[in-house]
Formats: sequence, C-alpha cells, structure tokens
Amino acid sequence: MKHILMIATGGTIASKNSGEGLAPALTSAELLASVPEIAELCRVTELQPFNLDSTNVYYAHWLEIARIVEENYQKYDGFVVTHGTDTMAYTAAALSYLIQSSPKPIVLTGSQKSVYLRDTDARKNLIDAFSYCADDNAAGVKVVFDGNIILGTRAKKTRTRSYNAFSSVDFPEIGVLRDGKPVYYLREEPKRAVSFFHALDPDIFVLKMFPGLRADILDYLSEHCDGLILETFGSGGLPNYANGEFFEKLKAFLAKGKTVVVSTQVEREGSSLESYEVGRRLKACGRVLEARNMTLECAVAKLMWILAQTKEVAQVEQLFYTPVEKDIF
Repeated sequence: MKHILMIATGGTIASKNSGEGLAPALTSAELLASVPEIAELCRVTELQPFNLDSTNVYYAHWLEIARIVEENYQKYDGFVVTHGTDTMAYTAAALSYLIQSSPKPIVLTGSQKSVYLRDTDARKNLIDAFSYCADDNAAGVKVVFDGNIILGTRAKKTRTRSYNAFSSVDFPEIGVLRDGKPVYYLREEPKRAVSFFHALDPDIFVLKMFPGLRADILDYLSEHCDGLILETFGSGGLPNYANGEFFEKLKAFLAKGKTVVVSTQVEREGSSLESYEVGRRLKACGRVLEARNMTLECAVAKLMWILAQTKEVAQVEQLFYTPVEKDIF
C-alpha cells in the first residue's frame, strides 16, 4: 500500500461559515477523517503548514509547499495538496517549475463546497486525488478535479460555482477517474531524476490592456519590476493611438535589460504577433518574448522562476522557450 503525504493548506474544502462568510477552519486531521474511504486506498500522513483562503496564497507559500515536498521526498510515494480553488492553478504552475521531472506524483485538489456540507464535491475530489496519487503510473504535478486529471501547467479555473471548475487549456486532460480508477488518455514520457528549485523572483507585473490605457504606466513599472507580462488583445499587439507612445515606452523598458512577455486576454489558442501590424510593430521594439498558448498562470510562475536564476537576456529567452511539462508549444 502506497504511503502518501497530505499537505493541507486551507481553501473552501476546509471551510466553515464564520458568520462573515466562509473561511478555512477544519484541520488536516478533520479533513482526512471526513473521508474514511481513503484508508482503503493508501496510508496517509497529514501535515498542515497553513490554513488559508487561497486568495491569500502567493509565492512564499508556493516555496513552502515545494520545500515540504523536497524534505519528505524520500519518505513518501506521493503527495496530495489540498488547496483553495481560486489560486490553485497558480500554485500548480509554480510547483511545476519548482519540482521538475518528478517520478512521484504531486497532486492538487480542492472543492467548490466545503467537506463540512452534505451536498459537496469535496469527498469525491479527495478520493479521486488519492486514487490517482496511489496509482503506479502517476507522476509529476497534476490537478485532479471533478474526475479529470490535468497537467499542472495547463490547468485554469474557468467556473466560479460549478463542480467542473477547472479546464485543461489548449491541451487534453491526460486522463479521468472512473469508478475510482485512473483511465489514461495520454501516456506520459518516463520521468528523469527529480530536480528541485528554491527561489522565485516576485518582482514581476501583469499589465492587462484595456482601450484607452495610458502608456506612461510603463514608466512606473520600469522602476519597480524585473519582468512585465503584457496581457494584450486578441493575437497580440500594442495600440498606436496616433502617437506611438506605447512603443517608445516599451523600447525604454527593454533598454534597461528587463524582460517583456506578450500574452493574450483570450483564454484559448494563444498569441501570434506575426498576424497583424500592431503585433509586428510590438515585436520590432526589441527582444520581446511571446507566451504563445501558455496560460497566464504559467507565464507568471515561469517568469518568476527564470528571473530568480538569471537576468541575462539571452538566457531568459532560452529558458522561457524551453518547454516544461507541455507548458509552451
């Protein structure tokens, strides 16, 4: 029987009504005790580093989860991280860069309703997560939710209330859980020896474009961040607004040796700067990286991971375009 470490971090799955709305309250032991069927699947040791609404989870917590996995990697056959849904995709993406090529599974799950309620998706999601984690073919960072097994680099929360809250963006789910058993659509390549990383650069910014946005925001950002993700319209491009100010500000930002990644606000099919004049002109500003069909969550986490290793422009570009767990095509 596999021995799994459950890392409980809070979220809706562990929430009760505080009188001012739902807030994490259940301990890791209480959460595990609510689903006794898990004891038939595997042996479980539980650990609770924090108990937070996932709105409050950020890069320091991602590093803490990765540290716990690394410190316990030789003791357990796999890891289940219970997590709030709102930022789960960011945590899954970050762990995909902090823990690479793991032959052991690191599985994130949560729920749309508390395990404390009778009408909840929590128990099924927990059973599914442990069923996948205990499977001999499980490996790497995954999100298991509503019966779907999704790569950590491809998961995105696309619904706020429905049980099928997560989608695999621009890549198929690798499998599903049926009657408590994983059924694989895609067989993954064998993993190499696991690699752990220990740093993230939080000094990045995501600038969501909207019609009429002032270009001088880039002056402020150039003084306060190492990397910038431009979430642009459609296939990607900057507005001209008759004066070309955006392009000049972007050139000045790049001239400081900083990194700019162009993404799109459109959820699927990615960016393509070659398609339109506004995109080609943006690309001509300098060494601009293109997120293509990466999720925003992955672009954020990957840029943090890369800039913690190097600020050298050519190395940043090489690392960004090097695929990690099918994050970019």
